[in-house]
Amino acid sequence: MTHNRGMSSGATLPPSQPWPACGAQHLVSDARGWHQPTPDYWRVWLQRPELALVPESCVAERALHEAMLDDPLRSVIAGQIEAMLDADVRENWRHFLALRDAVQRAGTLEAAWAGFFERGAIALPPLFLDLLVQAMLVRVLAGETDAQVWRAAELLFRRQRVQLHAGRVLAGDADTLDHLNQTAGLGSIGALLKQAGAALRGVDLQVLGADNAAHYLQDLHRSTDHRYLLDLTHTVQQALPHGLVLSMNRADSGLKALARVLQRWVTHLHGVLVEIEPLSRVDDAAWRWHVGLDVEATALLNDLYQGKSLSEARQRRLISLFRLRFADPAQQREDVRGKPVYLGLAMTAEGLLRLKPQNMLLNLPVASAADALSPSSAP
Repeated sequence: MTHNRGMSSGATLPPSQPWPACGAQHLVSDARGWHQPTPDYWRVWLQRPELALVPESCVAERALHEAMLDDPLRSVIAGQIEAMLDADVRENWRHFLALRDAVQRAGTLEAAWAGFFERGAIALPPLFLDLLVQAMLVRVLAGETDAQVWRAAELLFRRQRVQLHAGRVLAGDADTLDHLNQTAGLGSIGALLKQAGAALRGVDLQVLGADNAAHYLQDLHRSTDHRYLLDLTHTVQQALPHGLVLSMNRADSGLKALARVLQRWVTHLHGVLVEIEPLSRVDDAAWRWHVGLDVEATALLNDLYQGKSLSEARQRRLISLFRLRFADPAQQREDVRGKPVYLGLAMTAEGLLRLKPQNMLLNLPVASAADALSPSSAP
């Protein structure tokens, strides 16, 4: 049977783009710059581990999989799912079809993704939402050649494990590190780094820098490994009335790259130009608005704003503060027009960082989206 797997028509990216497994090369840009799925985009999903056939796949699963490859937009009746023998496979198919139908109805990945969070009831697995963000970022960062920016972009869709090592704050992909720790019998980023310099099979862990940036970019186009650590070095000191003092120790900190990613992410979602910069200190008596980039940072910034003192342990969880400014103050909510927005990035007590890109969608004081803001984000 012919499955019509050729490239779809439209303004698509070449197959050599980063993270080809996310299917971004099979998206088409609309007039707004948001991204419409083609049938080939959904065929990429059908090849993912959650849906791909395995030797144990039953007849019903094989029949539906073949039919969907032929026509990824075909209607599927409940009986076709219920006929599958494996309960986990049935659940994966229900989630996939719910995602496909939501995106097709919304018209673009961005509209569907935003709708999930604006409605506040999300039944889809977090992995599926992360894959949408990953595909959008490939398009948002098209033409970018800075390896640090691409590595920083991973923070928006992959959980990180953060650890202080030799005076540096290093972020590594949590799933990759956990796997390496299990298979190599090592217990920390530091131990992995030490062993990576030795002949330990299966361990290839490096801090991303000028000496290996080209290798990272090559790996970005041909593999799904996430073995490069991002240097997010800061030193947290004593808090001032409305914030903490942070001293950046490295001129090439990955926090600057993350700020660039967030700038383009905000512009893509809201259509407004902003400037975001990591801060060495926050000393603003007129602090009016803040956004936590993760759950931990949201709670931490809320406590700071309310004048609560932070224990040393909580202060150490803060990775960075940022200042966001609107290029055009008229695009900012009137009650905070011209005021900076402070962002926070923090890890949990266990050293995990789970950045939430939807916070930049829901909680920024953008004039056109004022009614959609979360009440908890407003001072």
